[in-house]
Amino acid sequence: MTADVERTRSAATEIRRTLEGVLGVPATEGNRVHVLRNGDEIFPAMLDAIATAEHTIDFLTFVYWQGDIGDQVARALADRARAGVRVRVLLDSYGCRPVNMDAIGVMQRSRVDLRWFRPLSRLQPWNVNHRTHRKVMIVDEEVAFTGGVGIADVWMGDARNEDEWRDTHFRIEGPAVDGLRAAFLDNWAETSPVLFEPGIDRFPDQPRPGTAIAQCVRGASEMGWSDVATLFRSLLQLAEHRVRITTAYFVPDDDVRTRLIDAADRGVQVEVLLPGPHADKRFVQVASEASYADLLDHGISISMFQPSMLHAKVMTVDGCVANLGSANLNRRSINLDEEINVVVIEPSLVDLLDRHFDDDLDRSIAIDPSRWDHRSLAQRALELAARPLRKVF
Repeated sequence: MTADVERTRSAATEIRRTLEGVLGVPATEGNRVHVLRNGDEIFPAMLDAIATAEHTIDFLTFVYWQGDIGDQVARALADRARAGVRVRVLLDSYGCRPVNMDAIGVMQRSRVDLRWFRPLSRLQPWNVNHRTHRKVMIVDEEVAFTGGVGIADVWMGDARNEDEWRDTHFRIEGPAVDGLRAAFLDNWAETSPVLFEPGIDRFPDQPRPGTAIAQCVRGASEMGWSDVATLFRSLLQLAEHRVRITTAYFVPDDDVRTRLIDAADRGVQVEVLLPGPHADKRFVQVASEASYADLLDHGISISMFQPSMLHAKVMTVDGCVANLGSANLNRRSINLDEEINVVVIEPSLVDLLDRHFDDDLDRSIAIDPSRWDHRSLAQRALELAARPLRKVF
């Protein structure tokens, strides 16, 4: 065993035990995690899993908009329900407002058990802002999908132009599937008293088809810190060599910003990859820009993806650990929304994600710190005006 391999294994063990101790969530071994990059890979894999389902499908998403892929998914789910598969669909009532109601009808007429998470008409005003941002699908209690992708045509394609968003999703087999099902049930419980049905839900012993260690971490829409917040903070503190962050919405609070700077100051190479000219929410991007000066001053690299909207949520640490799932590095994900992230310890997977990061950097433009220091007064005024938004986004 080479010295580099031994150091990587030792670092992975330390990170695993620290996260287990801090979060109180055990990691599982023997998982297989397959990376799906962009809609050309993601949607065929999901549709194939739906088509081959024999017992159950549990599907949860924040985004389900009208369009071709939404219609395809609706028909696929309806087909399996008609074939006798128990299909449960949970849609966030805010994020899924643009859904094609004809697609909803297709599912409901086929006995898909479709429910709305926290219907806007029934919520007290102070609860409207707390949504489920999770994207999870579990098929036959054996395979699960999670990541950043919603069900909308903007995710179709391969991020070749501004009409094809860049995103990453994951297909997971092994014991971690139980953790992702628990994330679905955690939200389903708000809509139905029936969590499982004898004779349908089998709760099988999960196989161990791979070599990945995985830990499922849920974030809850509640006051105070969530486990996802603790996860981000812990990983930044544990990093020794390199942190690479890809996120759609980057509005770090004071504590996260300090931890990013502390990591850079102790010699960690910190790279942040964000949406560029095709950001879908310019006001959030401006709120993000308010933190750039401090980060750039400490040698943190910030790059802007050019071809399309960048929606992926991936963080790698020291070449051995990946943090993936639905959470962005912003206040919404850390404090306001229901999220699900998976920490994966497998160097080969991290190497692939780092290569994808490099590919994306080749299509990005890095912010020049000296030019940012001389940005216009208008830009500075926008940043100042956006500072209050950091508490919301």
